[in-house]
Amino acid sequence: MWALRDWVGRYFPPDTPPGRELRAYGTWCTAAEGNTTFYGLPEPATVERWAGDAPPDFRFLFKLPRTVTHDRRLRNADREVAEFLDRLSPLGPRAAPHSIQLPASFGPDDLPVLDRFLTGLPVEHSWAVEVRHPDFAEGGSTERRLNDLLAERGADRIIIDTRAVFAGPRDTPAEQEAHERKPRLPVRPVAIGRHPVVRFIGQTDAEANPGWWSKWVPKVATWLDEGRTPLVFVHTPDNLVAPELARRFHAEVAALRPDLAPLPEPGRPASQLRLL
Repeated sequence: MWALRDWVGRYFPPDTPPGRELRAYGTWCTAAEGNTTFYGLPEPATVERWAGDAPPDFRFLFKLPRTVTHDRRLRNADREVAEFLDRLSPLGPRAAPHSIQLPASFGPDDLPVLDRFLTGLPVEHSWAVEVRHPDFAEGGSTERRLNDLLAERGADRIIIDTRAVFAGPRDTPAEQEAHERKPRLPVRPVAIGRHPVVRFIGQTDAEANPGWWSKWVPKVATWLDEGRTPLVFVHTPDNLVAPELARRFHAEVAALRPDLAPLPEPGRPASQLRLL
């Protein structure tokens, strides 16, 4: 996400109009998750606007529609996948990898379905898979089967870390919703392909989060040393301080890897930036 209106006047210029938040967001962060595609495809004109507003080296992680992952459960969805890829095509390589977020009911017995689905995807696109069935997070033979499958098909794995949010308060509506809807799984810090993805869900209090992400900092630095290009997304229940937390995480990684390219300077036009 990049269009939270509460960021206008806080991180974005006060005169940022609705629909043009991405241009301002691109001066704070170099990647964003695209959750809206899970519920429906954007209009072509909207994608064209994103293509014009995003910096050249920006990265989008868009989710496949839920009709593909949850309703059809990866079966008989060639037409929907083709439409998804066609709609996002104006973004070019900035839209990579694409996210395949599977429901918690998609378990070990469904791995052959995932295998067939990944095998049938266009090879010119990259993909990352998020599983939520608990058997895939236990470190045993089932998880090894999943990881081997992803490696064979050239797909990355998305790791979601919700430890912080479940250890935190549930006083606000946003915190209550996070406790009710986010998966509660062991964290498996594995990197399979070139673009491992980490989705860190923290607490509303900004200062409560660095202690929870501290082990991710050296892990991400190691992935960079291995030649990988990880994507790390930092969220909180209301996401109010998410941009500054993301930059803080980046700074901690940069302290271990001084040659890491800097993030943009907030507020400067994209044409003046030296980007990742």
